[in-house]
Amino acid sequence: MHPSPLPVLVVGSGPTGLTLAIDLARRGVGVRIIDKSPEFPRTSRAKGPNPRSLEVLEDLGVVDAVLAAGAAPLPMRKYRGGVAVADAEPFADQRPTPDAPYDRPRMMAQWRLEEVLRARLAEYGVRVELGAELVGLAEGEASVTATLADGGLIEASYAAGCDGGHSAVRKLLGVPFEGKTDETQLMVCGDVEVEGLDRGFWHQWFDEDGAVMLCPIPGTRSGWWFQAGPERDASGAPMPPSLAGFRRLFAKHTGLPSDRLTEATLLSTYRVNERMAARYRVGRVLLAGDAAHVHSIAGGLGMNTGIQDAYNLGWKLGRVAAGLAGPALLDTYEEERLPVAAQVLDISAERLRATLEAIKKPGGGLDSAVGPGTNGLGGGYHWSSLAASPRATPRLRAGDRAPDAPCLDAATGDPRRLFDAFAGPHFTLLGFGTGTGGALRGAAAVHGDELRAYGVDADGPSGRLSDHEGHARAAYGVGPDDELLVLVRPDNHIGLIAEADDVKAVTAYLSGDEI
Repeated sequence: MHPSPLPVLVVGSGPTGLTLAIDLARRGVGVRIIDKSPEFPRTSRAKGPNPRSLEVLEDLGVVDAVLAAGAAPLPMRKYRGGVAVADAEPFADQRPTPDAPYDRPRMMAQWRLEEVLRARLAEYGVRVELGAELVGLAEGEASVTATLADGGLIEASYAAGCDGGHSAVRKLLGVPFEGKTDETQLMVCGDVEVEGLDRGFWHQWFDEDGAVMLCPIPGTRSGWWFQAGPERDASGAPMPPSLAGFRRLFAKHTGLPSDRLTEATLLSTYRVNERMAARYRVGRVLLAGDAAHVHSIAGGLGMNTGIQDAYNLGWKLGRVAAGLAGPALLDTYEEERLPVAAQVLDISAERLRATLEAIKKPGGGLDSAVGPGTNGLGGGYHWSSLAASPRATPRLRAGDRAPDAPCLDAATGDPRRLFDAFAGPHFTLLGFGTGTGGALRGAAAVHGDELRAYGVDADGPSGRLSDHEGHARAAYGVGPDDELLVLVRPDNHIGLIAEADDVKAVTAYLSGDEI
């Protein structure tokens, strides 16, 4: 296999497309990323990355910037008849653990996250090409050619459609977007300026005849996310969002003067869509993010599922584009992520149902949207052909998310987390116990730069990690006297669990047709 000299074309520069472009660029793969918008949007619609996405962003080298730009989730203040009746802090009982360092999402405007990601991408010499609208795709024997609205052509080794729910890529491929739109569940949304409201709370007014929700936008002085049930005309039809309409809704439900709401931008009407692409791959073109699936906003899983799509696709597309793996590896992207999208649709639908039930009662609110599955940490790919290893521990099996754990660098005594060892575009082999040293050295000798091999209380070619408090063994389900090899994929999922001396299993996995 030989690497293609052609770049990968990423269509769409939202969080999904930017994540994918960064992951490819850091692997040395040529990337072009285009967007039809003439300028970068200032949309604030997504509330921010969840714990699993924060782990992804840490690996990409931007989590510190994200944490600095965002804010911790706020307590929710709920009202009836304009009177505060209850406060709720859905993450109050959550704490970071040794195996999961992020215990709650980070609130930030989507435009701000995109700024952080674009800055990281620029460090690799790649910038978003604006005003580039895709109107055609044609696949050849060894490339795909994109036609732009201005007549320009881009030839690429592969293309990825990360261009949202109205994806031009998906439509050009003719991939069905199966599901439903619920016209009964409507919401008007926008970014507004409000004066005199306590920015220490996410305010939620629920009444029998409607609702208004206002959440402060981090990094602004008086900016808020506005969500409300729409006004309706005499016939019962929903009225389009407007500043005047937002002011009327605000005054009606809050009991506050309408002129407190001084500005409204990015106005939109939201309908609950539950749809999935029938396929995620057509030849050299792949779909990710909202181009592949859309669902209720309950649980905050939309942007996060897209980021995690890109993280799964990035290492696979990177290896194929660089000539390190055959195209069959790309089939595992759909194999792994399409079932996850189906799960997310189920989770978001259940969280929506729970929320709609909760707000019928005094004290109910959007805290009901937080529940099992919304942090993104429980997902795995147990069904995947890349998780065929029969060996397991009491805590983990192939396909699971690889846990973090605080260790020490045995050579220096400095703190070193497992996530530090995983960070980067490589596979990681962990050897628990001194009996794994030979396998660690053997695997590293065969696979070179694509593998880092660390000993946990053992000598490894990439270093020795001291599990001084036993957190690594506890997280991985390895007993104090047990010896075991654990291979971690570049997207920080378990690829293989093997006996301490089974270097053949490791090399067979890494040399397999799909890897």
